[in-house]
Amino acid sequence: MVGDLGHRKVRWSDLSPRQQTAIVLGGIAEVVMTSIALADLARRPARQLRGPKLMWLVTFVVQPVGPILYLLVGRRPAAR
Repeated sequence: MVGDLGHRKVRWSDLSPRQQTAIVLGGIAEVVMTSIALADLARRPARQLRGPKLMWLVTFVVQPVGPILYLLVGRRPAAR
């Protein structure tokens, strides 16, 4: 066949139970991390951010890098 490189689509049932568990746990971790980042972004004043809120919101689409980046470097310490 032209264009067939001998690859076949991997199905969920083709994965080992360990691989399935890793994928599910990774997905849960992404949802939790993104939820925490979104909640923080919503209630944090703009002056406590490094960059505009809209920019950080857009970065959350890039999983899992966006939420991690926001939580590590996107927030400024709250003034005491």
